[in-house]
Amino acid sequence: MSIAVASYFMGEPIAPLEAPRPHETIAPDLPDGTPQERMGVLYQRLAEWVDQADDPVVFAGDCVSIVGVLAGLERRKVAATLVFFDAHGDFNTWETTPSGFIGGMPLAMVTGRGEQTIVDGVGLTPLPDERVVLVDGRDLDPGEDTAIEGSGIAVSSVVDVMHHLPESGPLYVHVDVDVVDPVDMPAMNYPAPNGPSLNQVADALAQLQATGRVAALSFSCWNPALPGAGIAAAATRRLAAPFLDRDQR
Repeated sequence: MSIAVASYFMGEPIAPLEAPRPHETIAPDLPDGTPQERMGVLYQRLAEWVDQADDPVVFAGDCVSIVGVLAGLERRKVAATLVFFDAHGDFNTWETTPSGFIGGMPLAMVTGRGEQTIVDGVGLTPLPDERVVLVDGRDLDPGEDTAIEGSGIAVSSVVDVMHHLPESGPLYVHVDVDVVDPVDMPAMNYPAPNGPSLNQVADALAQLQATGRVAALSFSCWNPALPGAGIAAAATRRLAAPFLDRDQR
C-alpha cells in the first residue's frame, strides 16, 4: 500500500493534512493562472503517482482529486467503477451551478459533462455513467438534482451501497468526509446535517475493503484551519483503517 497527500483546495495550498506515515507529498510547482489550469498540473502529478503506486490511498483537500486518481488508474489499464461517497452531488455544470464553484463539479467532469479543462489536462477518458455509484448525495442544488435523476449513475444510501456494485471488476472508492454527519465529523467547509454516523460509513468502507476489489481509495478531507480539525483527522483515520497495513493502524 502507498499513501499520498495533496494538501490543496481548488489549486491553492492549505495547511498540511494529517495522514499516516510514510507518505509522499504531492506538491508540484503550479503555474499562475485559473484554478482549472493549476489543478490540471497538480492532478497530472497525482495521476503519475497513482500510475506507479501499489494499492494507492490518497488524502486530498478537495474532490477534484478524483480526476487525477482516475487518470492514474486508466494509465494502468484499470477500468474501475467509481464509488463516490459525498453529502453533495458534485454534479453541477456551468448551466446548473448557483455559485460557479469548481468543487461542485468533479462528478460531472469525470462523466464528460460541463467543465473539462482538468479532465483534458490529465488525459482522462470520461467514465460512462454505468461505472459510477453516488453514495448519500443528500444536499443537491436545484438543477443538479434533476441532472442526477436523468443520468445513468446509480444512487445509493450508505447502508445499501453493497447492493449497487457491479458483480465484478475493480472499484475506486472516494470518500468526501462530509458524507459523515457533522456531529461526528467537524471542520467541514460545507457541513450537511442529517447524514449517516461515523460508524455507518466505517462499516460500509470495511465491507468494500473485504471484497478485495478496491484498486484505489481517496479522501477529500476536513479543513485543517477549522475548529475540530483534530477530531476530523482521527475520524478519517478510522475510516481508512481497514485499508491500511497493520503497522500503520
